[in-house]
Amino acid sequence: MKMKLELVQIPVTDIDRAKAFYVEKMRFDADVDVQPNETMRIVQLTPPGSACSIGLWAGLPATEMQPGSVKGLHLVVGDIKAAREELMGRGVLVGQIDELDQGVKYAAFSDPDGNSWTLQEMPWRASDFSDKGN
Repeated sequence: MKMKLELVQIPVTDIDRAKAFYVEKMRFDADVDVQPNETMRIVQLTPPGSACSIGLWAGLPATEMQPGSVKGLHLVVGDIKAAREELMGRGVLVGQIDELDQGVKYAAFSDPDGNSWTLQEMPWRASDFSDKGN
């Protein structure tokens, strides 16, 4: 059986502020932004090169998570130093790079609501980020 994770809800207090952070600073693609009625809004954003998107929702039954309660989502990158510098250049406060066993590197940051993310570099995945063949 195959399974693909394609959407993760990120609880936020202000959808417009969160959308601006993820689109302008993180450079996520804005795939969907619909408001079917006065109380419901659905925003779907996708990191560049990712098959999994995030959802910023209001007025849906599945939105009972507290803003800032999502912790430790990983964004895997080919060059963590370059990714960190680029994000910091856009105003994202990214922590120091920590290197663990087998050359795996991490750097943490949060969105405006305190949902925490981690940049992760794994040396054996470097070819996943190569422009060759694209």
